[in-house]
Amino acid sequence: MNLEEYKGVYVFAQQVDNEISSIAFELLGKAKDLAKDLSTDVTAVLIGSGIKGLADQLAEYGADKVIVVDDPELKDYRTEPYAHALASVINQYKPEIMLVGATAIGRDLGPRVSARVATGLTADCTVLEIGDFPLQAVPGQEQLHNQLLMTRPAFGGNTIATIACPYNRPQMATVRAGVMQKIDPIKGAKAVVEEYNPGFTPDNKYVEILEVVKAVTETVDIMDAKILVSGGRGVGSPENFKILEELAEVLGGTVSCSRAVVDSGWKPKDLQVGQTGKTVRPNVYFAIGISGAIQHVAGMEESDIIVAINKDADAPIFDVADYGVVGDLNKIVPKLTAALKTEIAAAK
Repeated sequence: MNLEEYKGVYVFAQQVDNEISSIAFELLGKAKDLAKDLSTDVTAVLIGSGIKGLADQLAEYGADKVIVVDDPELKDYRTEPYAHALASVINQYKPEIMLVGATAIGRDLGPRVSARVATGLTADCTVLEIGDFPLQAVPGQEQLHNQLLMTRPAFGGNTIATIACPYNRPQMATVRAGVMQKIDPIKGAKAVVEEYNPGFTPDNKYVEILEVVKAVTETVDIMDAKILVSGGRGVGSPENFKILEELAEVLGGTVSCSRAVVDSGWKPKDLQVGQTGKTVRPNVYFAIGISGAIQHVAGMEESDIIVAINKDADAPIFDVADYGVVGDLNKIVPKLTAALKTEIAAAK
């Protein structure tokens, strides 16, 4: 493999029902940072049917070029045709870096494509940067520069691993939603659009979709919430989450939780914040009865304002909190809710 042939930072621009997923815009934001460090450009790979009109949206969020693979076989996501499409793009255009969102689609697609193009894949990354490998120079071993350093939680979030792929290309990673920042859209931006179709020959590996049933859920996506009231094991019981729900209702916010709460069966995993849950950036984040383990903090530390309530004055959560209250949450939270109700009623 001639590594010098591989240039550019590519992003798989996931779309569903001809609507680009938010993760694509987040990846383009990070791709621009990586491309700047490598003095190269950013290319989005858009796969689907009748999707060429979406290219300008990708340009507004940082794509210099959009490769469109448009074919009726790609109307709905299916593993085989999509893997063929993306692997063909990689073999044809030879990107140095290929980023895929760690969504249900991306987690299925990424490993299959990496196997087809004979490269490695680092899954569920939370940090991406350009640097040296090995990280520290080792006597007698060449230190390679301008490598993609991919950081991800390992062993259930109990440790952090930084991984490189120095001898194969592209360097591939799936990236968790909510971790990277979108850029402010560049209104009116236009990308160079290139259509590419490797050809599709359906066979017995192509599954047939008989019906698509869209799930209906009453759970709010905590990644979209502006105010989160998050509870940990210190809340004490699933019944005690009622006082957190009352606070969230007054504030127009949403309840979320730590991993310990999910592991205890008190709340569904969709509400979990942290390295093994979701990464959130609300305007206000209440951490109630949460000790502040590094795995949880990594999922919420970018919140604009963090308010911590914990009976342990030495809890690590206070190290990242903007405001902290030491005391019994069972007394503090209801009083806070009552005070806010009074203030809101007076303001009306």
